[in-house]
This record gives sequence, structure tokens and C-alpha cells, in this order.
Amino acid sequence: MAEKVKAYELRTKSKADLMKQLEDLKTEMSQLEVAKTRGGPASKWAKISVIRKSIARVLTVISQTQRDNLKVFYKNKKYKPLDLRPKKTRAIRRRLTKFEASKKTLKQKKKDMHFPMRKYAIKA
Repeated sequence: MAEKVKAYELRTKSKADLMKQLEDLKTEMSQLEVAKTRGGPASKWAKISVIRKSIARVLTVISQTQRDNLKVFYKNKKYKPLDLRPKKTRAIRRRLTKFEASKKTLKQKKKDMHFPMRKYAIKA
């Protein structure tokens, strides 16, 4: 189990398989830590970094698949969790929407209706 795990291989697995693999990696990591403190061979010390990175890969794939599933779930909902909304900038997020900006008051509608833009015929 000392070889590197590949992210593309992890993406094909189910969540239960990923959790099982994570448990296996964590137990192996604890055994390597014990071997290091007891003064085991240097070859085991090198495996520690490989296992740590493998654990990180598994956790990353789990969180990414979970996030993708949430994106699908909230696709056409009115409200989304904050971390699924577009970040942009604070000013852009608070700006009026295009619909809100194009709305006119009743007074403005009446003014536009009764006093339209004048049309002039220009002699060339």
C-alpha cells in the first residue's frame, strides 16, 4: 500500500470505498509513526510523506465529489449556500440586479408616456 494513489483512480470509487481506503491509510500512517519513534529503518521514514499525501488526495476527492453533488442539488433552487454562490466582489454582490435597475416608478412611466422624445426631420 506504499505506492502513491492516483486522484483519477479515486474518482471512480464510491464514498464507502474511499472511506475504507482512508481508514487503511491512517492505520498505516500510525504504524509508520510508531516505527519512526522506535528507530526503525530509514526506508519507512520515506514512506511517511507518501502516505500523508495519499491521505490528502483521498480527502480532497471526497470533498470535491461532495461539492459537485451539492452543486447539482442546488442547481435551480432560489437560495444556495454561501460557498456555492459566485464570489465576485462585495460591491458587485450588493449592486442592483439588471431587472431592479431597469424598473421605473409610476411617476416616471407617466412622464415618459405624456412627454415622449421629440422627433425632428432634418433637411439635408
